[in-house]
Amino acid sequence: MHFPGRFSENFVAGQLDRVSLSFLVDDLDVRRGGVAANIAFTLGVLGRRPILVGAVGADFADYRSWLERHGVDCSGVLTVETAHTPRFTCTTDDEQCQIASFYPGAMDRSADIALQPIVHGRDVALVLVGASMPEAMLAHTAQARALGIPFAADPSQQLPRLDADQCRDLVDGAAYLFTNEYELQLLLRKTGWAERDLTARVGLRITTLGAGGSLIVDNAGHETRVAAVPPKAILDPTGVGDAFRAGFLVGLDSGLDSEASAQFASLVATAVLESTGAQEWTLEPDAGLARLADAYGRPAAERIEPVLREALAAPAVLS
Repeated sequence: MHFPGRFSENFVAGQLDRVSLSFLVDDLDVRRGGVAANIAFTLGVLGRRPILVGAVGADFADYRSWLERHGVDCSGVLTVETAHTPRFTCTTDDEQCQIASFYPGAMDRSADIALQPIVHGRDVALVLVGASMPEAMLAHTAQARALGIPFAADPSQQLPRLDADQCRDLVDGAAYLFTNEYELQLLLRKTGWAERDLTARVGLRITTLGAGGSLIVDNAGHETRVAAVPPKAILDPTGVGDAFRAGFLVGLDSGLDSEASAQFASLVATAVLESTGAQEWTLEPDAGLARLADAYGRPAAERIEPVLREALAAPAVLS
């Protein structure tokens, strides 16, 4: 929502201990989101068959239909009839200040989900453990280890909530560690590990740098920097990091090396940045190849071309 004014003009000095305010907003935009759903949606659109694991409320039916039409397997979703699906509500003023609330709802039950029945009989290549209730993140990381399935650690928004031991447990032995630049520094501070120690404990460390692109570091310490695909317009940054993660994993799964995978991921992330909402983006192969060539050169674009065309060759879906 948008409030056409300044929040600060409505706070009375000396009365902040009894604030009672209601802001008349002039806009309401309801968007689909959630870290897991955003990543799964992008994987589905890019031709993979992701299994969404999480807890939702009885109000999830329409969202489930949308995700399933875009290639997401929702059989791993737990429906809690007595709660609503998690929801983030935010009001922004003319100064881009925000007042927001996050309702976890059914997410409180996410630790009740066991991975073994979900992955049984399926060829699951990777479990990505993203931001959820800390007990669920820890449980699913431990279960992935016990099942012998490689896992990606993506603690993101939950890092402030986690203590040192929890951070170490979530990251140690991960095939991939995803963070942004700030989250990396917070993770280092919380774990007490030096950067080289953290790097040695994961297979590949991927750090997104916003407009600066991304940094990929293998467990031997070799670094690769990849520039971002320049956006033509910036409409909404929500979900850009989620799209990058999905694009990067699709690139690796398609046989690209980590640098080319990050270039492909950057193209997908920029498509999200240029759209309003995390799941409203579109990408055309020819236009995408031209942008890859502009950003990284024609040889890089030609290397990624088969992956891009295959990823976007999935049948059209209903909107």
